[in-house]
Amino acid sequence: MKIVHLGMQRLIAHFDLDAFFVSVECLLDPSLKGIPLAVGGDSDRSVVAACSYEARKFGIHSAMPMRTAIKLCPQLKIVPGTRAAYSKYSRIVTEMIAGAAPVFEKASIDEFYVDLTGMERYFKPMEWTLKLRQDIISKTGLPISFGMGTSKMIAKIATDAAKPNGYLFVPPGGENDFLDPMPVAKIPGVGDQTNRDLLQLGIETIRDLRMSKPELLSRFLGKWGGALWQKANGSHDAAVSPYQEAKSISTENTFDQDIDDPAFLLEELVRMTEKVAFELRQENKMAGCVALKIRYPPFETTSKQTTISYTCYDDEILSQAKLLFRQLYRKGQPVRLIGVRLSELTAEASQTNLFQDHGRKSDLYKAIDEVKNKFGKDAINKAGGLKK
Repeated sequence: MKIVHLGMQRLIAHFDLDAFFVSVECLLDPSLKGIPLAVGGDSDRSVVAACSYEARKFGIHSAMPMRTAIKLCPQLKIVPGTRAAYSKYSRIVTEMIAGAAPVFEKASIDEFYVDLTGMERYFKPMEWTLKLRQDIISKTGLPISFGMGTSKMIAKIATDAAKPNGYLFVPPGGENDFLDPMPVAKIPGVGDQTNRDLLQLGIETIRDLRMSKPELLSRFLGKWGGALWQKANGSHDAAVSPYQEAKSISTENTFDQDIDDPAFLLEELVRMTEKVAFELRQENKMAGCVALKIRYPPFETTSKQTTISYTCYDDEILSQAKLLFRQLYRKGQPVRLIGVRLSELTAEASQTNLFQDHGRKSDLYKAIDEVKNKFGKDAINKAGGLKK
C-alpha cells in the first residue's frame, strides 16, 4: 500500500544511521573509535562490509575486497562483525520510529523514510524530526543523520550532505539551488556507467543535467534519460510505502499416531526447519525470529519463540530450533503435533551477510537450493540431522 496526498505540499524526512555497522562496533568497544576500521572478514575472499570515516580517507569503501583495503591502509583494524548486535539496534530504532511516525518506510537495516505531509497542522515537522533524532541518539548511543525535503530523493541526498551525524532541510522551492552544484553521481541510481555516459555528453553537475534537452538524454540513455532529467529538476514522486512486517513462513505436522520417540521428533524438526528455510531463501528474505510449537494429547499446545540474528541458513535456524525443543519437550510424554515458524522477515537484512565465511556458506546453500529446485525439495536432506 502507498499513501498518496492530493493537493498538498509533500514533506519527507530520511533517516540514516551513520556507518551503522562501524558505529555499533565502536559502541561495543570504545577503543575502536577514531581509527581506520573495517567490518568484514580477513580471508582472501572477504570484502569490506562497512568502514569508518577514518578508513574512507584512504579510499576504502564498502564492497571493496579486504586485501585491497589493507594495501591502501596497512594499519587498518579489521573486526569480523557482530550480526546479533546489528539486528538488535536496528529493531530498537525501527520500534522508536514506528511509535512516533505517522507513516514510515524501512528502506534498509539502517535507513528510514517518514512521510510528514500535512502534519504541520498538528506539530512543527522540523522540531518533531529533531526530537525523534535526539531520542534515538539518547537511547542507542548511535549517530544518525536526517535530511528533509519535498521528495524521497531530495531527502536522501540532503541526508548524505548532512553526514556525519547532522541534519539538513531543503525548503520547498530550494531544490535547484541545492542540487545544481552537485556531481550527477549524487542522484540515486546513477552508477559508474551512467556517469561515464553523461561525462561524454559534457554533463558533470546536476545543473548541467537540468539544463540539457530531455530529447538528447532520451536519445542516448533511453527512458532513463527522461527520468534523470526529471530528477535533476527535483521532481521525484515515489511514495513512502508504509512499513509492514512480512508474513511469517511456517509448517507443522500432525502425526497419525502420538510420538514419544525424541530422536524421531528431532529428525522431523530438522526436515521441517530445512523446508521453511528453503522457502525463506526462495523469497530472498531473512528471518529475525524462530518459534516452535508442540501439541500434546489431547489438545494441550505449548509454544516458545526467540529472536535471532537475521539469517536464512538452515544450520543457524536449526541451532535455535533445537534449543526451543529442549525447553518445550516433556520427556516421556507423547507428542501429537510439532510446528516451526519463522517471522520478522526482511529483505534488507542481507546487508549483514557480508562477513567472514558467509561467502562460502552462501555459495553452499545456493548450490543446495539449485539441486532442490531441479529435483524437488526433498532431493537433499541432512543425514541424521540433529540426532545425536
